[in-house]
Amino acid sequence: MSRAACAGMGTAAISHTIQDLRLVNSAMAAQGPVSGYKALVCLFLGGGNDSNNWIVPTDNTTYDEYAGVRGSLLTLPKTSLHSLNIGGSPYEKGGHTFGVHPSSQRLQTLFGEGKLAAVLNIGTLVRPTSRTQYLANPSFYRPPQLFSHSDQVTQWQTSIPDQAPTTGWGGRVADVINGVANPAGNISMSVSLNGANTFEVGNTVAQYHVSTTGAVTLSGNLMTQNGARVRVMREILGLSHSNLQRDAYADVLDRAVYTGDLLNTAIGDTVEPGWTWSTPFPNTGIGNQMKMIARLIQARGPTKFNMSRQIFFCSIGGFDTHTAQALIVSGAGAGTNDPTNTTGAHYSLLNQVSEAMFAFQRAMEQLGTSNDVTTFTASDFNRTFPNNSQGSDHGWGAHHFVMGGAVDGGKVTGDFPTFAINGPDDTGTGRWIPTLAVDQHSATLAKWFGVDSSMMSTIFPNLSRFGSPDLGFMKPA
Repeated sequence: MSRAACAGMGTAAISHTIQDLRLVNSAMAAQGPVSGYKALVCLFLGGGNDSNNWIVPTDNTTYDEYAGVRGSLLTLPKTSLHSLNIGGSPYEKGGHTFGVHPSSQRLQTLFGEGKLAAVLNIGTLVRPTSRTQYLANPSFYRPPQLFSHSDQVTQWQTSIPDQAPTTGWGGRVADVINGVANPAGNISMSVSLNGANTFEVGNTVAQYHVSTTGAVTLSGNLMTQNGARVRVMREILGLSHSNLQRDAYADVLDRAVYTGDLLNTAIGDTVEPGWTWSTPFPNTGIGNQMKMIARLIQARGPTKFNMSRQIFFCSIGGFDTHTAQALIVSGAGAGTNDPTNTTGAHYSLLNQVSEAMFAFQRAMEQLGTSNDVTTFTASDFNRTFPNNSQGSDHGWGAHHFVMGGAVDGGKVTGDFPTFAINGPDDTGTGRWIPTLAVDQHSATLAKWFGVDSSMMSTIFPNLSRFGSPDLGFMKPA
């Protein structure tokens, strides 16, 4: 349903929506054509992932600083880390070498194959910010409600921390590019595997929600596409009336029935035993979400969805680890802390992410779309590098991964901050001030996706405040 069709909308809101739509229409007219197929997959780690333990420095000097500030509760033994190697040797940048969490060996494999890149100390920024600026002029430099879950999720997914949220950056990309990329597409360009999200909210392209088993449709023999009840329902929906809200609702419901049946039919031959994935997907929440995304990509072609650009969203929660981050919950040592124990909350979550990402990348290779599909991780924020007795508190700058055949993999983008309370990269309480902005990270992905450079300011209005609009972790087109 369009915003203008919503009952009770005020005049100011209608004017704002009309202005948004005019900007979108202008951008669509200016966006050039695109060729081939490409997809973006956002993997969101809900709750604020402690990426201090996802990517860990392994050179002696920096590792000692890491261990000193994290304390025995959260420090991962160096011997437990999986070294990020390229060409059989440890990858080195700025005197640092790196390892990933003991649960994430699959990510080590992908990094070594050149299909995974790490991005260091990225976060929501209003403008480039130093520690001195952060402390001296908070209202000018700090994003609003900086350490709030809901606000930071919104700011990550909109990439506009200093404006009231109206659309997500993925939704704005879809608004701009859908008309030239998918003029005869059979489903929405924006598909979510985990319910409503801000990232895919657009003005003209609505996100479409799919479960891990397919589209949720009307059930029963009489409720199939040609069933008697569906025919009667459509006749009722098609009755002439003058109520705009009722008319819009009828149109949405009718299209939902049609699209759901079309989607489930299109992916019907992508399920076992008729189809077998070379690397089985893990039977976890995030594993099943990414498996369905793979099936939807498999059905992308002209005889099914007829899509040349798609944006997907999936998510796994549980990362708000104030307590029990490393708590052993069963077996020997239950009730004590060990960040390398497989029953620990953080270990389990990162293992699920690692296994799902690996299976998804292998699926893209099997489909021949490895170079066409880029997956990136995101989260509310990082966590503090000092421990919080049983876990860690809300932080800011975080480390993330980008995966796919088009990624300039086996490399690390950005600089490792200094592990020091009140150090040059710290707010004062063990929270890293980001040196890379979500705007830059997102714009790098949008450029690869085919968004024209002239459209970047429409999608990322704050991008010009930052030094480089392209962080370089994607291979040249």
